Amino acid sequence: MTSLNMKRVLITGAARGLGRAMAESFAAEGAEVVLTDLDAEGLDDAREALSSAGARCRTYVLDVTDPAAIAEAREALHADAGTVDILVNNAGVVFGGEFLEVPLEKHHLTYRVNVEGPVNMTHAFLEDVIGSPRGHLVYIASASGYVGLPGGTTYASSKWAAIGFAESIRAELKHQGHRRVGVTTVCPTYIATGMFEGVAPPKTTSMLDPARIAAKVVTAVKRRKVWVREPWIVKITPLLKHGLPTPVSDFLSDAFGASKSMDHWQGHGKSGE
Repeated sequence: MTSLNMKRVLITGAARGLGRAMAESFAAEGAEVVLTDLDAEGLDDAREALSSAGARCRTYVLDVTDPAAIAEAREALHADAGTVDILVNNAGVVFGGEFLEVPLEKHHLTYRVNVEGPVNMTHAFLEDVIGSPRGHLVYIASASGYVGLPGGTTYASSKWAAIGFAESIRAELKHQGHRRVGVTTVCPTYIATGMFEGVAPPKTTSMLDPARIAAKVVTAVKRRKVWVREPWIVKITPLLKHGLPTPVSDFLSDAFGASKSMDHWQGHGKSGE
C-alpha cells in the first residue's frame, strides 16, 4: 500500500464540492495539497479551512483550458515547492437540457473543460508524476461515461472521452515500462455537490456523499486501484451495456430511471452563468 505522507497532490476544481472533499481526505493522510480553481474566493476559503485544520496547502487560480496559464502555474509551483507526485483531474462542468436548447458554446465549453482540461494538465505534469517514486494520475469521470444520457449529451460524451483517455494513458505508461505510476478512473453516479441539483438518481440508489467518494478515491490511490465505480449499480453497468443486446440495455436504462434522470436538472449553470 502506498503511503501518502509527504506526497504532493495537485487537485483541479478544488474550491468546493468533490475537489475540496478530496483535498481534505488527502490532507488527512499527511499529503501536501495543491488546490487549483477559477474561483479565487472559494480557493481562499478552502485554504483557510485546511490550514486551520493543520494541513499543508497551496492554492493557484487556474483555468484548465488555458495551456499557457497551466505552464505558468507549473513553473510557479516548482519554484514555490517542487514537483507533483499525484495529479487529480477533477475540474468539470455540466449544462443540462435538451441538446438544441443548450447554446452551442455551452456544449463546446463542456468539452474544453472536461476533455481538453485533463489532457492539458496531464501533458504539463506527467513528467512530474513519472519522476515520483510512486506517482499517480486520477481522472474523475462518471457513470454516464458508460451510457447515453438524455439531457446531458455533451456531458456524458465528455466523460466517455475521459475514460478513454485515462485508459490509454494507463496502457501507454505500462507499455513504456513506467509501472510505478498508477492510474485511477473514478465513475460515480450523481454526487450531492450542487452540480446536479434536481436530478433523479437511478432507482435503488441515492445522491452520493462527496466525502464518501473522496475517501474511496484516496483509498484507491493508496491501493493502486484502477477503478472506483460507485454505487453498486455502476460496478455492473459496463457488463450490462456491452454484454447485452442494445434493446435490452436500453430497456434497463429506462427501467432504472437513467433516461429521465436529467429531466429536472437545476444544477450550476442553469441560468446560463
